[in-house]
Amino acid sequence: MIPIANKRKFKIDSNNAPYFFILPIIILFLIFMVYPIIYSLILSFQKFDNGKYIFVGLENYTMLFKDDVFIQGLENTFIYLIIQVPIMILLALILATLLNNKFIKFKQFFRISFFLPALIGLVAYSIVFKLFLNTDFGFINYLLRLFHLPIVDWLNGQYSSKASVIIAITWRWTGYNMVILLAALQGISEDIYEACDIDGANAIQKFLFVTVPLIKPVILFCTITSTIGTLQLFDEPYILTGGGPSNATITVAQYLYNMGFRYFNFGYAAAISYVIAIIIAILSYIQFKVVGSE
Repeated sequence: MIPIANKRKFKIDSNNAPYFFILPIIILFLIFMVYPIIYSLILSFQKFDNGKYIFVGLENYTMLFKDDVFIQGLENTFIYLIIQVPIMILLALILATLLNNKFIKFKQFFRISFFLPALIGLVAYSIVFKLFLNTDFGFINYLLRLFHLPIVDWLNGQYSSKASVIIAITWRWTGYNMVILLAALQGISEDIYEACDIDGANAIQKFLFVTVPLIKPVILFCTITSTIGTLQLFDEPYILTGGGPSNATITVAQYLYNMGFRYFNFGYAAAISYVIAIIIAILSYIQFKVVGSE
């Protein structure tokens, strides 16, 4: 019989209590985050054949670079990224600077108005844009007819459909990034601008050589999050154009969805997801290096 004095009694005290408090979160994180990541990596090297998954090595990855639809989706995604992200960040920065000006009236109204699109459901706003851009009955073409201008087939043209997706994304996310940049602008001390005034700097010089360098980390944050969001773009092209015409607006995320949940080719879809993750990591690293942040 073991003496009672030698028994190691377990009890919760101030030293181990924090571990028990965070244990449920760690378990959920392992189940819903870590396990899917590991399993999808394994799945990307497998193929479903005759009712079971078999190991095929790098076959799924090599097939990607011979897949015309995947390459088309990748090209479309980069077109959205290269055109939309700089325009959106620039617009957000200009709006934030204007709304940070003490001479602007009704600031709260404008801030809420610009931020509201980010609160609207993705499906709802995409359907509204689909109605606005309708070729025959859309509001945009109605305005073009009113001024005797040629109408545009916004959702079915090779290039106009891409422009429609870019307009929709920019409308939704400019206000969101504006709020983040506005918060950064409000953190800059007025003393710095007063010192610039004493040195004789004009408004453009203060913006370029004081404001932008001071909020550079926040601009970088907005750029990286917008880049990640664009590389995962799915809702807008899926609802507005369905990826058409002839895959003119399809994105890699939409192609991933088609492979995984329409054709149930999960191994191939997992390979696409890891290619997207690698591209995001490379672009984020390049952006950090270009901006010069640690």
